[in-house]
Amino acid sequence: MSDAKPPKIAVITGPTATGKSTLGILLAKELDGEVVSADSMQIYRSMDIGTAKVTPDETQGVPHHMLDVAEPTENWSVARYVAEADKCVCDILRRGKLPVIVGGTGLYIDSLIAGLEFAASGTDETVRRELSEKYDRLGGEAMLKLLAEIDPDRADRLHPSDKKRITRALEVFYLTGKTISQHDAETRKTPPRYDAVKIALSFENREQLYSRIDARVDKMVEQGLFEEVRSLLGRGVPEKCTAMQAIGYKETAQALRGEISEETAIDTIKRESRRYAKRQLTWLRRDKSIMWILWKMQPDFENARQISTNCIISHGLE
Repeated sequence: MSDAKPPKIAVITGPTATGKSTLGILLAKELDGEVVSADSMQIYRSMDIGTAKVTPDETQGVPHHMLDVAEPTENWSVARYVAEADKCVCDILRRGKLPVIVGGTGLYIDSLIAGLEFAASGTDETVRRELSEKYDRLGGEAMLKLLAEIDPDRADRLHPSDKKRITRALEVFYLTGKTISQHDAETRKTPPRYDAVKIALSFENREQLYSRIDARVDKMVEQGLFEEVRSLLGRGVPEKCTAMQAIGYKETAQALRGEISEETAIDTIKRESRRYAKRQLTWLRRDKSIMWILWKMQPDFENARQISTNCIISHGLE
């Protein structure tokens, strides 16, 4: 990497249902920017209602990137997201505009800012499938023990039931010859690819956030969430694929199969969405560089636009 200063970008993040998309659009309009989505589910086509994807009208003419770039049957890694989103950011910068990263998938955002690239060369579907089958055959305890022989630091941080991270750690080692712990250490020494001003939205009162999440789920149902899932299943999208395991889709599919009632599905979606928001907050609060805007009873987007614009400009972004 050269000695040139990293390009500057803006980030609007926060837990689900806090108004990130709305603020991101307002800032992009104000500062001649374009939005790059950082939502692990909004990349999928035909999954609009359950992901709260912005409609063409809601974008207010602001270009949006990284929406509808994959089929629901595809399995996207963080590395693939970073590779594709980075192309978008570079193009926006090349045209003299401001990239505004908007979304609540913290790992996507952090990896994009850091410029993580190791996973791109450490991905192989055959190896991944073989490790998954081996985990199912031998069990989590045995696989974690195998990882401990290679990368004891990472193994100590994982539970035997964490199939995804155990198999991923083994996959990276087998394909690159380096442990994930090594990759993490090297990454921490590497300057970030982007200089990001990060703004996060939430509510002063946690119960107000949860109430807003519940209201959003009710709105999704009214807009046709069940019909959307029925259509996806009717097109042959497998229920076991990654996209269909997302909050909202998994529970709705269970209801459509008759395994649970519609009311139970809705209540479960609300509960899991609240839990997800809590995890998002935990992730974000580790980052002391984030500037928080905390809503009271309702979002005040005009005030937030002014605060965010001043913050971004003071950071040298215009």
